[in-house]
Amino acid sequence: MGKRPNILFLMSDEHRFDVSGFMGNEVVRTPFLDSLARDAVVFDNAYSPYPVCIPARQCMAAGQYARHCRVEHFGEDLAPNYQTLPRIFGHSGYKTAAAGKLHHMGVDQMQGWQIRLAGDTQVANSYYGNQKGNRILHKWDDRKEILRASPGESAYARRDKLAIQATKDFIYEQFVDAFYDRADPEEPLFLYVGLLNPHYPYIAEERKFNYYLNRVQLYENQTPFPHSFLGRCANCEALEVGKNISERDVRRAMAAYYANIETIDEQFSEVVSCLQEAGQNMDDWIIIYTTDHGEMLGEHAVWEKQKFFEGSVRIPLLIRYPKVYGPSRCAQNVNLIDLFPTLCEMCGIQQPEGLDGISLVPWLGKETGRGPNLTYSQYSHDCLMIKKDQLKYQWYGYEESEVLFDLEKDPGENTDYSLDPSYEKKMEQFRRWKECYWREDWNHLREENMDRR
Repeated sequence: MGKRPNILFLMSDEHRFDVSGFMGNEVVRTPFLDSLARDAVVFDNAYSPYPVCIPARQCMAAGQYARHCRVEHFGEDLAPNYQTLPRIFGHSGYKTAAAGKLHHMGVDQMQGWQIRLAGDTQVANSYYGNQKGNRILHKWDDRKEILRASPGESAYARRDKLAIQATKDFIYEQFVDAFYDRADPEEPLFLYVGLLNPHYPYIAEERKFNYYLNRVQLYENQTPFPHSFLGRCANCEALEVGKNISERDVRRAMAAYYANIETIDEQFSEVVSCLQEAGQNMDDWIIIYTTDHGEMLGEHAVWEKQKFFEGSVRIPLLIRYPKVYGPSRCAQNVNLIDLFPTLCEMCGIQQPEGLDGISLVPWLGKETGRGPNLTYSQYSHDCLMIKKDQLKYQWYGYEESEVLFDLEKDPGENTDYSLDPSYEKKMEQFRRWKECYWREDWNHLREENMDRR
């Protein structure tokens, strides 16, 4: 084949699936992402393999579920020299460069990337035998996080500015200065740009904060779900409007969140504009936009992520490569771990053994047809979600509880159908898939994945 396509992989942190224009939100301003989506394949039912930052990102890098790649908690990382997406691409002739957030916490800070630009390099204390001083243990609760929502500039916003500037400097060196014309024009580039926003703190530029303050709409369901895990925040009780938090408090947090999404939209646009100014035709590039997980934003009276509610576990995902695949919407259930084999197939690279994801190429540019309709998500060492068609099964092993949502009947996820006799056969199938996952029968699971085709 000829020269392989360049790749621009854009990734935010904690971007809820329904807070962007191309997903139907009429309040938030995301003109750049919307413009990408117009010429892209948009996946309307994309899911995180683990609704927490670090495990989700490492699952994506490995193309494997959390139990398989052994990253099941915050602060863990892939084993050194793991078979990652950038490592496979680097071995296949790509120059691989990453700017911003990757969230590796182990001693192998590169994990296959050849170049790190303004990276978030940090090794967890546990890798040095120090179990104390872990910053996550000192995090305050969600109520305090909401109450401090305000205009301003957070540390995360400052880091994002550094990542964007480093990316633009790299683009200049790669395509303009090219180190005195010593760059190889035939060497394809895999460029990753990861931003920390819109992840809390709920602090944002004042002009945008004020714009959204009286425009954001609270989610209709502000009542806790009757379940020990789903019915509370990660580190405090559920936050009910009028009970332990005010509507104004919620609006302020939502306004900052929306504002930060508008900011990342502008920043990603800067990256593409810089590439275009350097002479790049972006139709020649594969462009991906996604995030690691969502944000509950007060729906069901909970915040942050961790949950298997749609607001937490469902994510935005688009793939743009208009020279080959026309714009379309894919309604099937897909997962971040599917990006590894998808990019391998798109770029003519042999897919390595041991991946749990499957290539989405057969559904790129197609509006209809059966697709990859079975997917999993894990939280901690004993909580599992399985999504098949419109049904979302959940298992909470610590109390041996099951929950079943039918998103066709109940898109707001207010009703548990797990004890409904009409779902008994479906529940039996979900339990078989659950056992397959927990006993780590990856060969069987991959066979099930192939049946998704």
